[in-house]
Amino acid sequence: MTTTASTGTQRADTILTHSLVVTVDDERRIISDGAVAIAGDRIAAIGKTADVLAAWHSDRIVDASRFVITPGLINTHIHITGEPLTRGFVPDDTPFLENVFEWLTPIHTHYTEEDERISAQAAALEMLRSGTTSFLEAGTIRFMDSVVDGLSEIGIRARIGPWAWDLVPHYEALRMDTDEAIGRLSDAMSKYGSVADGRVQTWPIVIGHTCCSDELWKAAKALATEHGTGISFHMSPAKMDPDWFLEQYGKRPMVHLEELGILEGGNAIATHLVYVDDEELDVLARTGTSVSHCPTTALKVSYGVTQIGKFPEMAARGINVAIGTDGNNASNYHDLMRATYLVAGLFKDARRDANMFPAEEAFAMATRGGARGLCAEQELGSLEVGKKADLVLHDTNRSEWRPLHNVANQLVWSADGRGVHSVYVDGRLVVDDYRCTTIDEDKLLQDAQRAGEGIRERSGLPDRAKWPTI
Repeated sequence: MTTTASTGTQRADTILTHSLVVTVDDERRIISDGAVAIAGDRIAAIGKTADVLAAWHSDRIVDASRFVITPGLINTHIHITGEPLTRGFVPDDTPFLENVFEWLTPIHTHYTEEDERISAQAAALEMLRSGTTSFLEAGTIRFMDSVVDGLSEIGIRARIGPWAWDLVPHYEALRMDTDEAIGRLSDAMSKYGSVADGRVQTWPIVIGHTCCSDELWKAAKALATEHGTGISFHMSPAKMDPDWFLEQYGKRPMVHLEELGILEGGNAIATHLVYVDDEELDVLARTGTSVSHCPTTALKVSYGVTQIGKFPEMAARGINVAIGTDGNNASNYHDLMRATYLVAGLFKDARRDANMFPAEEAFAMATRGGARGLCAEQELGSLEVGKKADLVLHDTNRSEWRPLHNVANQLVWSADGRGVHSVYVDGRLVVDDYRCTTIDEDKLLQDAQRAGEGIRERSGLPDRAKWPTI
């Protein structure tokens, strides 16, 4: 319900009132009968409704008594191209090497420029509608122009980068030497830097794994330093990465990267890191490197995360652990609330210790942890005056939300992204009443189906669905 008011001393664009506000601030305050005032792209005030309305007025005052308001979630690893249009096509019984090299990577080569724009918007739509307002892409974009345009239109906050590797001789459409890889990164940083009022920014993201030369690693780091961004990469979801680094350099991956200077400055975020040892944990803690934990991928592609993963040890060492959803054939969904549920639960069972990753900590990983991973702690991750107005309104008028006693437990263990009613990014209402306000959802989904069928046909990969379609 929206009303108007003309009293107050300062003017806001929107004031959300009478809500349960989950701030995730330093004190982790939860404000009952709370209000949030938005002015431009920032949070202008937050507190008790009576106090906010006494100091602020707006032509748009929204009765949010039906909602729990939280910061926007932050997805720190997602492939927005290559997989969204082939979601679920890759069989779920493929081991890691077959999954990556015979299915996932080849599929990327059959995307057209139009396909990548559709794919990026489809991924963004799924994220926005399930409460994710910001994301860090995995560095697998081939057609940057169209992707930047599509993301700018839909209104999500994004950190993206072009495909960059130089030690992979396969896949003609993706093959590049060191100079080409560095050139792609440099051109993208210069051309896109920061667009759409800063919502879409380019990072020097490299594929990582065993795919990059030392020269490429160092060039990417130099670009991150020059442009004041972070640097991101995949590493050690499987044993093949540490085995290769030990053979090539006599050192494990994170030790070698520290010696190259890639991890200095605390602006690096590494994805997966399932196969790490204690020396590498020392490196992560010493350098301030963040880790993007993708639990859904680890389960589906059988990494062994609950048997050998050291994520509880990372958290105990003060290493920043954030959460990602990865790709639509490795995770198959981009609802970060569902991934947060797994973060909270997996190691409780694996270690037989109910103290592992309590709900409050898991939700902070999806918000504060993500902001730190994006080098944006001062802007994102919590509801505080002066930070970006990236907010999510969760609808409590739903069976999974009632009765409501402990909101942290409810957010992590009971609710998921399907209960997200409204989303603001930069103070702009981009999801309202469960629908995206910036694009034609129905057309996008139809386009995604058509494009996905075309990619499957061009790929020539077999349909290995076990249930026959008649």
